[in-house]
Amino acid sequence: MARTGGRNSWIAWPVGIICASVVVALAYLSQPMIPVTATWVGQMFYSATHLPPPAETGQSVTAGLAVSPELDCRRMYPDDLWAELTWTPDVLLSQNTAAPATSVTALTDALAPTVLRTCSWRAEGGITISSTLARVGAEGPAVADAALRGQGFSCSDDAAGLTCTRTEGDVTEEQVLRDGLWLSSVEHSWHPRAYGDRLATHVFG
Repeated sequence: MARTGGRNSWIAWPVGIICASVVVALAYLSQPMIPVTATWVGQMFYSATHLPPPAETGQSVTAGLAVSPELDCRRMYPDDLWAELTWTPDVLLSQNTAAPATSVTALTDALAPTVLRTCSWRAEGGITISSTLARVGAEGPAVADAALRGQGFSCSDDAAGLTCTRTEGDVTEEQVLRDGLWLSSVEHSWHPRAYGDRLATHVFG
């Protein structure tokens, strides 16, 4: 059988073995990422098959709740903020209907909220963010205003609703009450740019 000109079997065999070794080594090194990749794919598949229908373009979460009251954390966040949080190294997201994480527990007792969704994020180093969206009564803003100002929060009350914020050390809390809803966010040692404002704008429009 004629040989291809210029091919040297003494070189081809060692090169082939080296290439195969590199492939095997890369496969071995990638093994720790297999569970991570499987988890990520599973989460994406779950989100794609279990989320309620997306809101129409430009529609706030508040408006969308009238059509589909079921709320998932993905629906609760704007795309850019969601991407920023989910691509944080070693981040874990817990979704449930736990009470707001605010340190002003008396406010939670007074408002007796019906929690729609609590999204709790935890990343490397124990840094956390927790945001809760809940339904409250019509008296909610008045009750919250008095309670939060007494706890050192800075509050503004206008047509857009009541917004109260407080930073103590490395903990930032933001409480927004509007349209019969209470959006409560607590950031521990993790402060994405304008987190509270971006979240509130997406939720309330």
